[in-house]
Amino acid sequence: MSNRTKALLLIFSILLVDQVVKIIIKTNMVIGEEIPVLGNWFRIHFLENNGMAFGMEWGGKTGKVALSIFRMVAIAGIAWYLNSLIKKNANTGLILAVSAIIAGAAGNLIDSAFYGMIFSESWHTTAVMFPEGGGYSSFLHGRVVDMLYFPLIDSHWPDWSPIRPGQPFIFFRPVFNLADSSITTGVLAILVFQKKFLGDQK
Repeated sequence: MSNRTKALLLIFSILLVDQVVKIIIKTNMVIGEEIPVLGNWFRIHFLENNGMAFGMEWGGKTGKVALSIFRMVAIAGIAWYLNSLIKKNANTGLILAVSAIIAGAAGNLIDSAFYGMIFSESWHTTAVMFPEGGGYSSFLHGRVVDMLYFPLIDSHWPDWSPIRPGQPFIFFRPVFNLADSSITTGVLAILVFQKKFLGDQK
């Protein structure tokens, strides 16, 4: 199997699983609903965010459109880079890591670009796909669906702590999705294995 085929298979597999999971969550849960999976350590917790990975936000509606456009440009740039790596017959691990980053970025872009047009709201009832009256928003104003929550430590800062004494402490607090995980995994793989991946690259 060629590196190009491997890259395309990985991208489409990640996109398929990411979107199927998001659609299942969106059409079966309401925002804030939670399902324990591994006790309190791993929960499916349905949230939507207007911005970047792991629930971060930036610049309101204008910032959201700018972020979506930036994502499109970034995906195009990374796709060009991926194509050049394939042509140069670069390390397969590097090609797959870059493919994972593209797939994750594209997965969240799909939410932002289209979910507002094809889904109803999820606040008090489960969303309907392709509702009669149209979706909850317009092109590029959709919200990204998040659901993976790993509060491995759920405790409090000690009273003597100089940082937030007595306040709740949760690690890991952000709720994220498979697309976020794909981006993070790809970046970490490049950082950890950069000598192997880039050793023969100029």
